[in-house]
Amino acid sequence: MGQVGRYREGGGDVARLSCTRMYVFGAGLIGRELLNVSPNDGRPVKQPYIVYYRWRMLVLFETPAGYALFKLLDEKKLENVGNIWDECSTPEKTQKMLQLISFKKFKDTAEAVENVTRLAEGKLTKTLKKTLKGKLQKGEKLAVGEVKLGNMIKEKFDVSCIYNTATQELMRSIRANLDSLLNEHKQKLQSMNLAVAHSLGRYKVKFNPEKIDTMIVQAVSLLDDLDKEINNYVMRCREWYGWHFPELSKIIQDHQAYTKTVRAMGIRSNAANCNLSDILSPELEARVKEEAEISMGTDISDSDTLHISGLCDQIIELTKYRSELADYLKNRMMVLAPNLTILLGELVGARLISHAGSLVSLAKYPASTVQILGAEKALFRALKTKRDTPKYGLIYHAQLIGQASTKIKGKV
Repeated sequence: MGQVGRYREGGGDVARLSCTRMYVFGAGLIGRELLNVSPNDGRPVKQPYIVYYRWRMLVLFETPAGYALFKLLDEKKLENVGNIWDECSTPEKTQKMLQLISFKKFKDTAEAVENVTRLAEGKLTKTLKKTLKGKLQKGEKLAVGEVKLGNMIKEKFDVSCIYNTATQELMRSIRANLDSLLNEHKQKLQSMNLAVAHSLGRYKVKFNPEKIDTMIVQAVSLLDDLDKEINNYVMRCREWYGWHFPELSKIIQDHQAYTKTVRAMGIRSNAANCNLSDILSPELEARVKEEAEISMGTDISDSDTLHISGLCDQIIELTKYRSELADYLKNRMMVLAPNLTILLGELVGARLISHAGSLVSLAKYPASTVQILGAEKALFRALKTKRDTPKYGLIYHAQLIGQASTKIKGKV
């Protein structure tokens, strides 16, 4: 291991040459011994001194209050991953294993959030560069908590960064005993921890790229719920008022017109003096007034009329809000996915996005998946019973698909 002495002729004598022999004693520990070539037989002779070099291992730990740089005092303890937690289980043991070299504090919460977000985006911050500048030397090793962070530091400072199971356990131990390691900054850590968590949460919500998709998913889900709720309320209203005026349900098929007629008329005896021209056509209005005089329904009390009118008010308000929500969904779909909206309509397009989770996920689906999207239950039921699988899912309700002939419907 190393270079041995070589002979060189000069004046008939063997010249004295010097060389070095390298020894590696352990992780980062290097010994050198100086050798001389004897003029007699040419064999190298050891000099009585050895020079040792030891490479340090540093540990970078990010906190809400700043960057902490530790020196690992005993690197051999990292060789056994299972014993790392035991070696750092208490603050006293941790202080014997780690020594704080420097701690770079953040000026305020804004700087802390900026550093966290930039590191998450894969960028080194000025604060981190200042923390590491002058502290790292070539040949040293730096333990980090993330692979991306280690790659960035290695590219910038040309040092070896380590991230493995041992460093993960070491970071876990530091996190558990952080108050004792940074005793002088303990109060700052507690206050900044909560402040950074709240600020970072607001930042993620504010700059979430999928928030428009979320709005559409929630809007179309609420629209479906409103349709079910309105239909349920209208059925209750028809059954309830049908005891008093059963003929009205057969005359007026439209739910909105039926509800407004019941709300405006009250009991059937008021039909003759009630103006329903804003709600019904002249033919339907005349027929309602005619049937009200010869109705076979039972009489109801004022309390019954009051509660039926209240139910009608609820239906009218929900129907109005449903219309506003549909307009909102249409505008949102035209902004987010105009081509999809024109091809399939805002409702079918929104339901496809909702089922896929996001527009990006829907765009990644193959055509065969989009075709049966929404018919998963029928598909698995058919596979289980070994019957014919469904051909279409939500996309079948699109007007473009419905107008196509049977032969080309699958191609469309």
